[in-house]
Amino acid sequence: MLSTISFVVAGLSTGHKIGLASVGAAFILFALVSSFVLPRRNPDFPGKWLGLYVAIAVCFFIAMLTAVLVFGREAKETAATTSSTSTTSGSTSAVAAGKQVFLTAGCTGCHTLKAAGSTGTVGPNLDQLKPSEAAVQQQVIHGGGPMPAFAGKLSTTQIKDVAVFVSTATHS
Repeated sequence: MLSTISFVVAGLSTGHKIGLASVGAAFILFALVSSFVLPRRNPDFPGKWLGLYVAIAVCFFIAMLTAVLVFGREAKETAATTSSTSTTSGSTSAVAAGKQVFLTAGCTGCHTLKAAGSTGTVGPNLDQLKPSEAAVQQQVIHGGGPMPAFAGKLSTTQIKDVAVFVSTATHS
């Protein structure tokens, strides 16, 4: 579980990591101060300020959820990336484009695939599994287990290309 989380965090941009860390640190600091420091200084804490304390706690909770929704989102795919990987199924260019998608979409962190030089252990070893092109497409689109769904994150062409690459690489 922790290794999957580290792969998800690794996929975020530096700015998003800083944003999440900042809001998380503020939330943790508030929790520590309100549970250890303030009660020591005032044993009746929060006392008559209970309503204000609850309102501040709810604001921190909402801020953390908002930060996860805003900073946890991946960047939208640009048109240039889509057009550069536009290929036909089964061609050499589809295999090359599929390899590029495999290397950049985070697949190497989870899967072992000799053709990509990857040795991940979270997902199945694709060299041993030898999935068909259709099976790879379905798994990439819908996800399953610890694997996220990539529909909406990758274009239809990119999904087809990575399926061609994995199928070709494992059946050669």
